[in-house]
Amino acid sequence: MANKPSPPLDDSAIKLFRSAISGTRRLKDPGRSHIQSTPPLPVPKHFLADERQAIIDSLSDYLPASEMEKDEDLPYARPGVPNQILRKMRNGQLVVETELDLHGLTSDEARKQLVHFLDRCKLREIRLIRIIHGKGLGSPNREPVLKQRVRAWLMQRDEVLAYCRARPADGGGGALIVLLKRHSTGKNRAASLGDLED
Repeated sequence: MANKPSPPLDDSAIKLFRSAISGTRRLKDPGRSHIQSTPPLPVPKHFLADERQAIIDSLSDYLPASEMEKDEDLPYARPGVPNQILRKMRNGQLVVETELDLHGLTSDEARKQLVHFLDRCKLREIRLIRIIHGKGLGSPNREPVLKQRVRAWLMQRDEVLAYCRARPADGGGGALIVLLKRHSTGKNRAASLGDLED
């Protein structure tokens, strides 16, 4: 239903209005522009959550045969990582910046925790971390299930340059020391390792 037009004001209404505003004065124009800000673009939370879940789901538990045949305590390194850095990692000469404790978790819980942890480390530019996976003493048949799976998952993550067994004081066979690549500088891998070799 359309609104009815307002009736025209008669002289008495105009006089009443002028009487009510007598003694007031018009505000000066401040000369400011009223700029309407552009609202921020919506954050696709469901899309981001789906992408994150896809990454988690894509981490396979499969360890290549070449790695399965190795002694599980041998270090892993991508091509181009100097032996000197692995030696420093094994000897505890590099400072571990943060750690993640996974032992006691199910495989699915551990996989999610690891992915979120590595993502946070990437954002915070953390280079050296400790992953505690436990020795498997509480697992069925006392087999270290997470120990094998964490190794497999780490090899699938592009930011992982190397890992090795932790020193006994840092968890020994129940933990790994992991070296992550630098992301924000745009330098190549060799250059990003230069600060660790000094």
